[in-house]
Amino acid sequence: MPSARPAQGDAYGLILDAIDLGTYKPGDRLVESELAERFGVSRTPIREALQRLETQGLLVRDGRSLIVASLDHNELAELYVVRAELEGLAARLAARHATAEEVKVLGQMVQEDRAKVDDPAALSRSNRRFHRQIHLASHNRFLIQQLDLVHRSMALLATTSLAAEGRGEEALAEHQAIVDAMAARDEPGAGEALRRHISAAFEQRLRLDAAQD
Repeated sequence: MPSARPAQGDAYGLILDAIDLGTYKPGDRLVESELAERFGVSRTPIREALQRLETQGLLVRDGRSLIVASLDHNELAELYVVRAELEGLAARLAARHATAEEVKVLGQMVQEDRAKVDDPAALSRSNRRFHRQIHLASHNRFLIQQLDLVHRSMALLATTSLAAEGRGEEALAEHQAIVDAMAARDEPGAGEALRRHISAAFEQRLRLDAAQD
């Protein structure tokens, strides 16, 4: 029976997934030998993967160690500006190019996620899948590649804005508005709905960060 786990040799994908899922959080130290043991991969591909992640800015040096990078306030603001514009474009293109089945799938995702509003971690995982589905529905391979880079950097956020009280319900309502605009083939409406969604998420994240200071 085939394994659902990434290929054994894909050390880069294994480590990236672990960062994305929060197994390794900003500030955590990544040790080559420990990673090799955890993932059942030899140290050479682990070393190469760590070098690649460092080059991409997901890992930074702390003395001789590599740690998961974190984003300061300015970097976070810059990331959300780019994310809002690129995702807004993806939504506009999806409203034009998505098949009826793709729009239906997005609507089903929103309905299924209503059962997860009290579980921020589960809702966050579903949220990533929802946004990824919009990216794919844009049917623009170059835009999808750029959004992959943006969402890779989103893995450096230690918390999810969905953890704030009431944010889960708000986010799902925003998701529904995006799907409704796409179903109506309202390109400007879909783009604007998604940009508003990203803006609301950013504002909520700022409030969470301020409360933790």
